[in-house]
Formats: sequence, C-alpha cells, structure tokens
Amino acid sequence: MDIPNWLEIILRSSAMIVVLFLLTKWLGKKQLSHLSFFEYIVGITIGSIAAEISTGLESNIINGVYSLIVWTAIPFFAGLIGMKSKKFRNFIEGSSTVVIKNGKIQEENLSKEQYTVDELLQLLRKKDAFQVADVEFAILEPNGDLNVMLKKDKRPVTPEDLQLDVAPEKIPQTVIMEGKVMDVALSARGLSRAWLDTELEKLGVALDNVYVGQVDAYGQLTVDIYDDKIQIPKTKPRQALLTSLKKCQADLESFSLDTDSPEAKQMYKRNADILNAIIQKSEHLLMQKNP
Repeated sequence: MDIPNWLEIILRSSAMIVVLFLLTKWLGKKQLSHLSFFEYIVGITIGSIAAEISTGLESNIINGVYSLIVWTAIPFFAGLIGMKSKKFRNFIEGSSTVVIKNGKIQEENLSKEQYTVDELLQLLRKKDAFQVADVEFAILEPNGDLNVMLKKDKRPVTPEDLQLDVAPEKIPQTVIMEGKVMDVALSARGLSRAWLDTELEKLGVALDNVYVGQVDAYGQLTVDIYDDKIQIPKTKPRQALLTSLKKCQADLESFSLDTDSPEAKQMYKRNADILNAIIQKSEHLLMQKNP
C-alpha cells in the first residue's frame, strides 16, 4: 500500500529531526556559539540537505542521510586537525584583526575585513565605547565579535586601582525550591534548618507556601511564595542595622583570624572590640519596635 504524501513528509521530517540532533551532538557545543565562515557554510548546507530530504519525495532518504553524515564529518575532522595545527585553524576559521590601535583606526585592516567605518562605530557603541580616541585596542575576532580595550584613563575605577581589598563575592544559594528545603545548598553556606525556620518565622511565611527561597551574599533570606497576594513583611530598619553591625563585627574577627600579619591581626581585633562595645550599648535601642 502506498503511503500518502503528507504522511511520508511527516515521517521524513521526524527522522531528520532525530538525525540532525545526533549529528549536532557529535559536533559539540561549539556549533551553538558564534560560527566561523567555514562552520557557517556547513550549517547552511546541512540545513538545505535536511529540508530537501524532508520534502523531496522522489529522492532516496538513505542517500540524503549519507550526504548529511559527510557534511557533518568534514567540520568534525577539520576541528580535530585545527586543534593540532594553528596554521590550519587560522586558514579554516580565520584570525583576529586589529582595527584600532592607540586610538587610531587601522584603515587597511578594516578594508581587508570589508567593514565600513559606520559598522565599526556601531560595534564600538555596543561595547560602550562612543569615541575612537578613547580606545587603546579594538580587535575583530574570527566570529565577528569586536573586543575593545579602553585607554587606562578611560576605564572605570576598580577597587584594585584604589588598592582596596575586597572580600570574595558569594553566589546566591537556592535553599528552598517548591516548598522543599535544599539541604546541600543550606550546608554550603554553613547554615542549618533551625536558622531557616527562624528566618521564615520572621517573615511570617510557612515553608509549604514558599516557591523559591534564596540566601544572598550577605546571608539574608529572600522568598517568592505561591500566593502573590500575601505581602511579605519588609525588614525593619533598626533590626537590619543591628544585624549589619553584628555581621561587620563578626567579619572583623574572622579577618583577624585569617591574616598572618601581626599588625593587621591587631588592627582587626581592636576594631572588632570597638564595634562590639557599640553593639552592646545600642542593642536595647535597636531592638525596640519601629515607630
């Protein structure tokens, strides 16, 4: 019995989806990022072949699959060769091109890459560089991305420029998900279920009503609940201030234990004691109800 054309197209297309998925997995994640010229050509050809196999009822599907395998194998083995030979990799994928140097546009390099000044300025604006003279280097990568290095006096000031030591930032940990406690994430932050129960009690929220609960870099719990009509109480300013003071005092004590410098250890310990004295004197005021 002959298969109807519409059914054959469905079967062919379904088969192509599976084949393309397997072949793409074989090529790896690089194919999902920005493509080089060679990868771009291969991607277009593979897509055209797959479309022809899906709708070309006169052709043999097996021959089409053979063609897909060949076109997939070529970039795969080209990638293996490119990993061992930089010359071959540069030939296939291209190499980086300097288009701005010391605030001056390199006209010859720009023309060689067939970019106009308008296109270059557009790429610069995407990198928050609005003036060519502010750019130390601008390099056009093989995948078409433009990487920009601003001149030193035009870059944003960083803590390193000010010779400041900054504590490492901790990523937020999801400790509650769909009403269930994530014990591994909780332990990773050095916290316990008792602490979590206390924080939920402060917010007046039951565990079962929490959709997502996260602990931020400062150890504060924030929650998103199922019933959005329920208003989560805001942190009270006085209690928040007291919590911040205690955290600063604990951090100073921790710094004094971590450092190997006697002078720094003494400085951290002295300031921790001063802050502790301030907390002891003001705690009864900060624990009072807010007006």
